[in-house]
Amino acid sequence: MESGLSRRKEQILRAVVEAYVKGGEPVGSKYIAESRMPNCSPATIRNEMAELEALGYLEQPHTSAGRIPSERGYRFYVDCLSEEYKKTKAETDFMAEALRGKRHELDKILTEASRLAGSMTNYTAIAVRPRADMTKIIRFEVMYYDSKNLVLVMLSASGAARTKNLRLPFDVLPAQAAQLAAVLNKYIAGHTPEEITLPVMMHAEEEMGSRAALLSIAMKEIFGGMEEQSGGTLAVDGVERLLEYPEYADIGKLRGLLGAIEQKEGILDTISHIDGDDLGVVIGRENGEETLSDTTMVVKKIKKNGKVVGAIGIIGPCRMDYAKVMPIVSALAESVGSVLSDERQMLESPKKKD
Repeated sequence: MESGLSRRKEQILRAVVEAYVKGGEPVGSKYIAESRMPNCSPATIRNEMAELEALGYLEQPHTSAGRIPSERGYRFYVDCLSEEYKKTKAETDFMAEALRGKRHELDKILTEASRLAGSMTNYTAIAVRPRADMTKIIRFEVMYYDSKNLVLVMLSASGAARTKNLRLPFDVLPAQAAQLAAVLNKYIAGHTPEEITLPVMMHAEEEMGSRAALLSIAMKEIFGGMEEQSGGTLAVDGVERLLEYPEYADIGKLRGLLGAIEQKEGILDTISHIDGDDLGVVIGRENGEETLSDTTMVVKKIKKNGKVVGAIGIIGPCRMDYAKVMPIVSALAESVGSVLSDERQMLESPKKKD
């Protein structure tokens, strides 16, 4: 990674980050000289640290204190780790085996993955079901109950199914229920609310003919279901672990973070902007929320058949043990994807002939 820093400055910056993550106290030049760089004098290291501070990589909380990493310093460290961290096959196999028994239930496998992430890192873990911009309703089914009652089934790309009861003010026939399903699958399936434009609706209504009112009733429920899904779901494991970190000893900061977790929208919005193939590390003010300005999220989305079906991650202070957290979150997300892929292969594999 090209940082523009000399090799010695990079070594010092990494030493400061790792020492501060471990001890939580400002790091001085004498400590680095004695523990990490015995061939450099404290005076030389002190000068380099002053330059790193001027460049925005370090901060000095008090005049007489050592330095601590800034957000830019953490970002440099994380970007270096992204090129270096490795997962062993044994680690990935262990995680996959722990998740395999729940492979048929997406909610449970995400919850178990976040529980593992929390217990293995000692940070607060999150599991996210996708927002509407991650999934679309890809198929509709309409079940005929009686002349005034239908059941609308909406199947999403993530494999989740939603049902809505359609209570009608007029009578319908089974053939008209089948017609509604055909029109919905032709014009509405696979589209986001923004893509369901007026011309699309006009074509759909024209095809429904005298039963266009039936389409209107169904569309009201469909848009309602999409709005419900757009909020996403955020499951949190180990909130009490936040109390173990001095950054949240300030009750105001803790209350702000807990409020962000409860409101969930800011966190879900941040996660939605992380590239689907990358491990996302969002540090401090990169979150875009004032209440999360002292917080880091390490998140990786989970894919099934190329579609995002959720995400798992860790949330905690900027002074996070990135070297430990990043490979665990990445390995867990890959393990979930592996388990889900195994399920697909089992379903698709032909039965052996006797």
